[in-house]
Amino acid sequence: MGRWCTARRRAGTGRVRTPVSARMAVLAAVLVTTAALPGAATALAAGDLGSTAGATAGYDFAGGAVRIAGASATEGAEPLEAGSTYRSTLPRNGVRYYRLDLDDASDAYVSVTAVPGADGEVTAVDGIRVSVQDADGGSCSVQSATFGAARSPRPVTAWGMREIDPGANRCQDPGTYYVGVERTRPQDSPPDDWDLEITAAAEPRPRQGGATKAPETWDSASPEPLAGEPERRPGGNGFAHATLVGQGVWRDDIRPGETLYYKVPVDWGRQVSATAELAGSADASGYATGALRLALHNPVRGEVDDAAKGYTGRRTSVGLAPLPPVAYPNRYATAGQVGALRFAGDYYVVVHLAAQVADDFGQGPFALTLRVRLGGTAGSGPDYAGESRPRGLFEVSAQDRAAAPGSGPAGGADDDLAMKAVAFGGIGAGSLLLLGLAVWTARARRRA
Repeated sequence: MGRWCTARRRAGTGRVRTPVSARMAVLAAVLVTTAALPGAATALAAGDLGSTAGATAGYDFAGGAVRIAGASATEGAEPLEAGSTYRSTLPRNGVRYYRLDLDDASDAYVSVTAVPGADGEVTAVDGIRVSVQDADGGSCSVQSATFGAARSPRPVTAWGMREIDPGANRCQDPGTYYVGVERTRPQDSPPDDWDLEITAAAEPRPRQGGATKAPETWDSASPEPLAGEPERRPGGNGFAHATLVGQGVWRDDIRPGETLYYKVPVDWGRQVSATAELAGSADASGYATGALRLALHNPVRGEVDDAAKGYTGRRTSVGLAPLPPVAYPNRYATAGQVGALRFAGDYYVVVHLAAQVADDFGQGPFALTLRVRLGGTAGSGPDYAGESRPRGLFEVSAQDRAAAPGSGPAGGADDDLAMKAVAFGGIGAGSLLLLGLAVWTARARRRA
């Protein structure tokens, strides 16, 4: 595959000090309890001890994202490197350009998430447009994402791509390409700059050619939503901090204006479906248009499908349309929903509750139930000729497979093994922390 643009403080006198042994006992109890909670192993491994997923309505940007300034023209546009994440800003007017240096053997993908201010007024057709063009200005792709009928400020994500297709006569050569980002309705858009999170990815070609048409037959019947008691699983506040789940019934609380992110590992050959249910309100009087929104995004954050439903204060639910199994040839489909299901990996289920719900039904929080089902049978994917960037993007990792009940090949048969792995990981992380604390305590005693 071608290369992309490569205190210690003294204790004051008279202060009452807790004995070291007592402090160790308290810390040990906290760690042991934490290790036993669902998702604790993942949080500890990620170093996310200080975050509270789902606590605020703001977007949680990826840690370590590179700051980059978009150019007002293609000249001087800064490069995006595959496998990296960036932060930038988008003004009300004009296009912001970024550069891609591409080979002629990889498909390239760029996703842009725009985060408007929570207090700004937006229109249904406002949002962002992402385009990819070659050095001569030829268009490779154009896609938009808008706020929709709810007119609720929320993170919106659009993606662009450059695909290698022997039958195409444009955007096939190696060289310089440009990504353009702009607002879809600047004249009616809030005046403040919007924060951007940008990701770039590369997918190598298969070693051998395969089918060049999307599968024509698949089980398109609407699957029955999963039954059972929901397990509490707080949602994350951004793609990079999405909460890992598998097949199951999950619950959280959501407030008006908030967006929650969940990550679902989906293998080749699996079909993913999801429904979101919002509990009724004590004040069941009023109506909020498109209040509950559910969306599915693929591993490069491209939107696969979305659905929204109004809220009257009574229990309501919204579900995704029936979707085909994940398959490499899906990219040849004319329907965008099918084409977006072109690779395995971590998919994202995103739930938003419109800010306008607060006008008639208060600030909440409202109980949210998410039902995720994985159908089909896991199979093997294409034999790629190289590594994706970022590495492992288009596959389900062993870590995610173990930590997400129901995502194994048997569609739930590995749940017990998965939970044992999660528990072992949590205990292991807690043990490492306890060992570090023991060393710290010994040193403290020697200093005393």
